[in-house]
Amino acid sequence: MSDTNSTLFYAGLTLASGLITDFLINRLNKQQKGEEEKPIRTLTIRKRSFVNSKQAPVPEALLNSENPLLDEIKFLNSATCDIQRVNHLSLGLDDEFPNIKSPLLGEGNLRSVFGGGGFLPDDAFVYCGSYVINTAVFGPGKRIENTKKWLRAGPRKSLFFDPKTVKAAIVTCGGLCPGLNVVIRELFMSLHYNYGVQDIYGIKYGYKGFYTYEWIKFDANYVKNIHNLGGTILGSSRGGFDLNKIVESMIHHGVNQIFCLGGDGTHGGVLELFKELRKRKLKISIVGIPKTIDNDIAIIDESFGFETAVEEAINAIRSAYVEANCAEYGVGLVRLMGRNAGFIAMSACNASRDAHVCLIPEFKFELYGDRGLLEYCFQRLKKKGTLVLVIAEGAGDAMLDYKVNVVETDASGNKKPQDVGVIVKDELTKYCKTKNMTITLKHIDPTYMIRTVPANPHDKIMCTQLAQNAVHGAMAGFSGFTVGHVNNRLAYIPIEELLSGKYSNRVVADSREWQRLLASTGQPSFLNNEEQMIQKQQQS
Repeated sequence: MSDTNSTLFYAGLTLASGLITDFLINRLNKQQKGEEEKPIRTLTIRKRSFVNSKQAPVPEALLNSENPLLDEIKFLNSATCDIQRVNHLSLGLDDEFPNIKSPLLGEGNLRSVFGGGGFLPDDAFVYCGSYVINTAVFGPGKRIENTKKWLRAGPRKSLFFDPKTVKAAIVTCGGLCPGLNVVIRELFMSLHYNYGVQDIYGIKYGYKGFYTYEWIKFDANYVKNIHNLGGTILGSSRGGFDLNKIVESMIHHGVNQIFCLGGDGTHGGVLELFKELRKRKLKISIVGIPKTIDNDIAIIDESFGFETAVEEAINAIRSAYVEANCAEYGVGLVRLMGRNAGFIAMSACNASRDAHVCLIPEFKFELYGDRGLLEYCFQRLKKKGTLVLVIAEGAGDAMLDYKVNVVETDASGNKKPQDVGVIVKDELTKYCKTKNMTITLKHIDPTYMIRTVPANPHDKIMCTQLAQNAVHGAMAGFSGFTVGHVNNRLAYIPIEELLSGKYSNRVVADSREWQRLLASTGQPSFLNNEEQMIQKQQQS
């Protein structure tokens, strides 16, 4: 080392030593003066704790409030609050508002190997004024001030329920869906291990199970492996909703938290139960967790089980593609679920890239005529020799020139029409025969395979998030709400708002997903007079 470099090295070392010495002396002097320094971690956390739309930190008054939950409830019910109010069990009651510290509150991110309390720092909790916006993209004429604001989901630092007094029940209603067992398991795990709840029950076979069957007492061994199973260990059913019998059963068993997994019909039941419980002034929190394989529940981004259903649907489309390509004038026809919305069919086609035609309930079409479905299929077979059609079960309602008969109605009041897959199969076979073409058509219906498989990793994560945040909301005393992702953030949505009819979740013509499908398949509208149909739609 040269003399110059050596001199610079030792000068730098001396300077660094002096800075370190000054830092240690100043720290020692402060401690001697009795000035208690805050840990660096705490300062960092408070800078990034509670975030609202303006990325503002939590005010010290809220962060250190003796009862932040009470502050939040007061704010939500104030005239100045523009967040969609979620009902709280304290409203309308004269009892003193409890102040129960959450067992999740701790000083760090480490938790005991036995699970339980004390592992969440301050910034993991939701504070007063935190919300999720309904609209993520704003264009001309749209302002952020005009969008709905939903209450942000998550744990609260103080609770309404003392975990030692909680008795909870879980019920699954309606049709099967991938992920039901994951939600059941994670509801138990969050209640039991995170909050210390001891009494957790399962209700068998939907709403009628409240008053028809013995309740199942859950323990960890009962649920520990069910997340790898399809279906629901509780069983499910449609109908069976008897308001008085269900409420009396709740009272008889002494439960104060109810978790209901289901779709629109199930949530309608949750709303009726919530109103009755409030009318009787019962401190029972009832929570919905949205479930539908069709992904057609309003407001929320996506329903659990949908991604798994799409994944399985792709396998059916792949099989149809192979069948079609291994026969002269081969046709593979796949009929998928989707009574009112075509999300499964559309997403599966977009992912597989093997479909040539996709029919869903949202868009009208015609079978016959020069520009109808049958003529298009015939011309494609004539030129390409193969054809893969994907049809959502509700697409029969979109056929303008064929009357689809309703075969029966299920216990939930849903109409069960003729199988649209069979209709298209028969009509296409006959049509091609009139054109002197004999086709080989394979009709694949994976409906019950799709809804009974275990959830994939994406849906398992979603189910865990929904279950945990449903528990957080119930422990805070909120009731009559459902939990879901809005713009990829978890929120509590009042069920009155969910079922108000002001919102809809259907495939729309100008959505980018549908435009991608049209670009992939190249399919036309299958309307003989498209211009006239467009005018009718604009007028309506």
